[in-house]
Amino acid sequence: MALYFSSLNSGSNANCYYAGTNETGLLIDAGLSCRETEKRMKSLGLPMENLRGIFISHEHSDHIYGLPGLVKKYRLPVFITAKTLSSLPFSLEEHLVRPFSHGRSIELGELEITPFRKNHDAADPHSFIVSAFGIRLGVLTDIGFPCKRVIRYFSKCDAAFLESNYCEKMLENGDYPWHLKQRIRGDEGHLSNDQALELFVNYRSPAMKMLILSHLSKNNNHPELVESMFRSRAGNTEIVVASRYEAGKLFMLEGKTRPSRQLSLF
Repeated sequence: MALYFSSLNSGSNANCYYAGTNETGLLIDAGLSCRETEKRMKSLGLPMENLRGIFISHEHSDHIYGLPGLVKKYRLPVFITAKTLSSLPFSLEEHLVRPFSHGRSIELGELEITPFRKNHDAADPHSFIVSAFGIRLGVLTDIGFPCKRVIRYFSKCDAAFLESNYCEKMLENGDYPWHLKQRIRGDEGHLSNDQALELFVNYRSPAMKMLILSHLSKNNNHPELVESMFRSRAGNTEIVVASRYEAGKLFMLEGKTRPSRQLSLF
């Protein structure tokens, strides 16, 4: 019994993450086109037919661009909050909408998904914990700062996609306008390398096996910089940097024989 996961793409150009078991899969966010999502799923040996739903973290275009095409072709249910739904620039068929709310877990086959609120400049932003067979995977990107909720959920993860968006020095010395710099590093913007590293060093679980650093800025960060920062403090945790240009590897964590149905995080 295992939980599989991969970044299909991670960055301001598009965000889409896969998690699943042998029989049940889901997408978190749908920033890639339907065609590109299909292509990358196929390259990883993942059948689209195993998808049971798409979870939307918030309404920004790099997280929803491919949603209409995927829903139209595959008739997938969309798990989304009411506020985020009302902020979409397109409509969804009502019978395919599945509302969720903070802290209330949802079961899809062998998977359990727990959404939780985060700070970001969107209508109702959430991150997610995906659990199966006693393994907990966090998808924590687009986070303004590591609030108590983020710390609490992150500390329970066996693996996580964690935002490490920008290098403070690169952002400060770069050519972005002042207001954009302030937005990025504000409490409703993105996590810096230093903030993400502090969260990892101080709050990761002793059982954390893998950290996939995600949503790196194209202009204000370097994958090599991020990788070196985290690997020097990683201990037994494997460090991977997600690409903004291609799908990453399909990772697997072996779990217990029975699914975990209680996160005990509240």
